Amino acid sequence: MAASRGGLETGAADGSAGCSGSSGVEVVFPSGPAAPAPLCPHGPTLLFVKVNQGKEETRRFYACSACRDRKDCSFFQWEDEKLSEARLAAREAYNQSCQPPLSRIQCVERLLRFVQLPLPQRKFCRRCQQLLLPDDWGEHGEHELLGEVSMAQLQRPSQLLHPLENKKTNAQYLFADRTCHFLVHLLSTLGFRRVLCVGTPRLHELIRLTAADDKKYDIKSLLLDIDSRYSQFYMEDSFCHYNMFNHHFFDGKAALDVCRAFLQEDEGDGVIMVTDPPFGGLVEPLAITFKKLIAIWKEGQSQDNSHKELPIFWIFPYFFESRICQFFPSFAMLDYQVDYDNHALYKHGKTGRKQSPVRIFTNIPLHKVILPTEEGYRFCPLCQRYVSLENQHCEHCNSCTSKDGRKWKHCFFCRKCVKPSWIHCSICGHCAVADHSCAGPGAGCFICGNSDHKRSTCPNTCLSRGANKAVRKQKQRKSNKMKMEATKGQSMNQTSVIRRKKRRERVHQYLCS
Repeated sequence: MAASRGGLETGAADGSAGCSGSSGVEVVFPSGPAAPAPLCPHGPTLLFVKVNQGKEETRRFYACSACRDRKDCSFFQWEDEKLSEARLAAREAYNQSCQPPLSRIQCVERLLRFVQLPLPQRKFCRRCQQLLLPDDWGEHGEHELLGEVSMAQLQRPSQLLHPLENKKTNAQYLFADRTCHFLVHLLSTLGFRRVLCVGTPRLHELIRLTAADDKKYDIKSLLLDIDSRYSQFYMEDSFCHYNMFNHHFFDGKAALDVCRAFLQEDEGDGVIMVTDPPFGGLVEPLAITFKKLIAIWKEGQSQDNSHKELPIFWIFPYFFESRICQFFPSFAMLDYQVDYDNHALYKHGKTGRKQSPVRIFTNIPLHKVILPTEEGYRFCPLCQRYVSLENQHCEHCNSCTSKDGRKWKHCFFCRKCVKPSWIHCSICGHCAVADHSCAGPGAGCFICGNSDHKRSTCPNTCLSRGANKAVRKQKQRKSNKMKMEATKGQSMNQTSVIRRKKRRERVHQYLCS
């Protein structure tokens, strides 16, 4: 069966796939008619294949589209595996048990009842992450509750809900206010009237808040997100429970029709899609999903506009540029650094290698996208686009070449600009970090180092296990010794503990005087 592939290979720094000699797991998309994929709690699964040294293993398997970690979704089925009726029934029952307890209509009905309650009766359970009606109070009596939930809080659910921070599945790293306000202002400046927010809940909130406060700001928004908790805060025309890795609407045709009507309104004019996928996700499933959304948008186009493209802002790390442009050749990367509230590294204001690597990829002409000059961005008249302060124009490349916010240098051997910390290696024939291995990244066995097999099939596995077992025993003895000492310390006389505490306090007072 012919198929197009794209995956996350070991040693692929830029996220590109299909390199010869690569190893890892790749997703397979059949080019012709195929049987429907089996379902997991997150919708239709994807077909994967293991690749070793650029060669596919013979047997392919289905796994969850959204969770690459089996701890998050344990679904696994060989492609040629035949399941009994009993197992299929058990799987269907399990998938149903994993769905939200309330239907979309029930969530809307509860929301309408909740907003009509007096302020003292509006409660939110922090433990269950749920808006509570008076009938629910008894079940949550011992939980931590937030009382007097205001309308302003209801309009910012991302501040009420705990972010889901599994970077491979949910990755709810929420935009900082700086990024949100920039995007809202930019969308308005570019003249868009509708924004399809795919995995961008905080942007969705700010668009709705701005439209409510400013009557001149006439922009509507629809949120598609895998987090079902948002169902309790929005009406059907504002939120759809959605998996962007397999284009699955959890509420079926009704939700799909909402999305279709939103994209095709005014013959598709004035709409843009803004998406911020989990950075651990595979690029090809995302690209295929986005092309399906583009196809829905094109259904509402007249024949005169058949050449037009759906405007898109795809927010992703800069090192995926080649991979994204492989699927969307018309896309280009903006220099704007996207930052997040709840991410330890992706913050604005940092310098050097600590800067946020997250950028905006778009098919909108770059000269139309005005970046804030007060943050150091400037317009390059030669490139006809806004660039960061350190991104200097290279006369040899005839472009502002920096990708990561630092000033890059030109290598005359490679005939291109490279990162400032890289050097040209005469052995490899290209630039790389100073302490790189000229042999290239190892993609073989972690135990013996051979490239013809993996750790799981290594003949030295028994020796390795014996060594690891000895190490584990040593660590266990050390841990037990520490526990015994801690227990012995806890059995000290209480008077002695108080005496030592007072002695420390006297020393502290003496040192501070």
